[in-house]
Order: sequence, then C-alpha cells, then structure tokens
Amino acid sequence: MSGRDAIMNRIRNVLNATDAEDDPRRVAASARIDFPPRGVIPARGQLGLDGRIKLFKKMAETAAATVEKVSGPGEVPKRLAAYLRKHNLGAKLRMGSDKRLRSMPWAEERALQVAIGPSDGSDEVTVSHALAGIAETGTLALASGRDNPTTLNLLPEHHIVVVNAKDITGDMETMLDMLRERFGKGVMPRTLNVITGPSRSADIEQTLLLGAHGPRALHIVIVGGK
Repeated sequence: MSGRDAIMNRIRNVLNATDAEDDPRRVAASARIDFPPRGVIPARGQLGLDGRIKLFKKMAETAAATVEKVSGPGEVPKRLAAYLRKHNLGAKLRMGSDKRLRSMPWAEERALQVAIGPSDGSDEVTVSHALAGIAETGTLALASGRDNPTTLNLLPEHHIVVVNAKDITGDMETMLDMLRERFGKGVMPRTLNVITGPSRSADIEQTLLLGAHGPRALHIVIVGGK
C-alpha cells in the first residue's frame, strides 16, 4: 500500500465512509475532471483575431513589456539581433530545443551566437516560444520542458518570447483548453508558467523595482497577423 493510500484509508475510517457513499463521489469527481466547468468569462477578450492581437499588445505594454510584430518566423532572428544592438547587449542568445525556434534562419545573422539548452544563470538574454498569449491581460503562457526550459523564463536579465498570432486567445479558459488539447492526460507539462510583464516588486517602501525575482525586461515578438 502506498503512503497516499494509507492516508486516504485513515481519513475514510475517521469519517466512517462506506463504499456505497464513495461511489457517487467518485462519479462526481471523474465527471468534473473529464468535463471541467467554465467560470465567468469577461467579454473584453471576446474579439476576432485582429482585435485580440491589438488588445494583447496594449495590455502587455501596460505591464511594462515591449512588443513588436513580424509577418513570419523568418524575420525573428533579424529583429532579435536589432533588439540586442538597441540595448547594447552582447550577441549571445540561449534557447531550448523548440522546433519552431530551431527552424528559424539564425545562421543568416552571423554575429549571433545561439546556445541550446537550459540556463545556468549566466545568460543575459534568452528566447522562448510561448504556448499562447491571453489578450484580456497581455499574459504569456509557457509550458515547461526541453523545448522551452523554465530556467529561460526566470534567470536572464532579458527574456524574449515569440508567440504565434493565431495562438493569442481571448481569455485564460481558452488558453487552458488549448493546453489540454495539445498535451492531453498523462503527458501534461510539469509546469505552466503564466507571465505578465517583467519581474517586479514593490515590497520595500512601495518603490517599484523591475527584475526583483526574474528578468527585468520582457520583449514579445508576435509572428503573423496584421
């Protein structure tokens, strides 16, 4: 018997629970897991694709992120190289093994040095590919794993996130539906990182400090859309 089973059995004994009482609970719990109820969804994000992109950009910039749009993935390396130059950063990037990122023409930007794998904390700039964006709050959703290691989200000074325009949802609930559909039961990512703007804190004298617990700059590249 596992430790979990032992604990649950002790709880059942204390409650004097019987199998006849447990069966309806199991059915109800299984139904809730298989068909999760939806909460109240604000109308603000219920827009067409162009409207969602505009709202996402507005809300992300309100949260102190910077946002730019490109017409296709082939433009991403060039724009990222320009971002590094603009901010006087070294020409080094680190990213995971995400196939969408790896297929981009990084070799055309010969000055760029692109490393693959999780960060050990020494990387100044990292690049991730988001699972989705959430228009109503300007939020990014990133699934953990080898494709996009969580260390890339938390350890650099500058975090650059690429998101496909078609994956910008109106609300959190739709993003979670996308997550379930893409991964499914048994293979869900260990962590879903939900990021709105760069890291910040105002714990000390209510003075806003960027980069307190993670990147002090978040730059978002939207691929596709108008």
